[in-house]
Amino acid sequence: MTEPLVLISDSDSGTVRTLSLNRPAALNSFTTGLHAELLAALEAAAADRSVRCVVLTGTGRAFCAGQDLADPSVAPDPTPGAAPKDLGHVISTYYGPLVARLRSMPVPVVAAVNGVAAGAGANLALCCDLVVAGRSASFIQAFTRIGLVPDTGGTWLLPRLVGPARALGIAMLGDKLPAEEAARIGLIWQCVDDAALADTAAALASRLAGMPTRALVATREAMAAAQNLDLGAALAEEARIQREMGHADDYREGVEAFRAKRAPVFKDR
Repeated sequence: MTEPLVLISDSDSGTVRTLSLNRPAALNSFTTGLHAELLAALEAAAADRSVRCVVLTGTGRAFCAGQDLADPSVAPDPTPGAAPKDLGHVISTYYGPLVARLRSMPVPVVAAVNGVAAGAGANLALCCDLVVAGRSASFIQAFTRIGLVPDTGGTWLLPRLVGPARALGIAMLGDKLPAEEAARIGLIWQCVDDAALADTAAALASRLAGMPTRALVATREAMAAAQNLDLGAALAEEARIQREMGHADDYREGVEAFRAKRAPVFKDR
């Protein structure tokens, strides 16, 4: 029986779902099959209302080494005169929908980066809401090494995370960026000892699962939208979202719990 390309497990409470990329011999690099299974797993988590947080990680010694260049969808045909592969089609068909799903998940997503995250694998992690990496992990924008530009949302994400100057240096040079340095410059949320990575990610996901899910997702969306707005438009968008949040049960529950000096029990999603 063929091993699944994405392993799926739920926490004891059922509120945290962990998706583990499962091509360890190939450093969890992307194939069309892995794309299909990961997107399906994300769609299933989005549709399951008991899930309140998702953790994305990799099996073996890597998070994800990016695109598997031996996959037929991208491997150049060595035959003289053969037509080149349409990489734009690959991006539009596989990577675009994956990024769109990650950035629109109805629950927060935590990336637990165990080992190298290169190319599309690096930007897959950065598409998540919070990124925690083991100290031995690294992030590599490997695209220029093979004559390409950052994809999987990299051109949009990198300048927003670390500013245009650092983003351009990271993307053009393609140097290995250790996890500790990635945390220092604000590319990721946290760097922890390798032995603590799984527990740290699980604790963070459990904490997020107990928080007001709809408000967390709205915070992600509002911050992303505000990058393209002037202050007045951002204030108007805050008012619109806050009006919506004020009508939700979680707001009433949060205020009642605050007044009663008890822990809130949030249920909206």
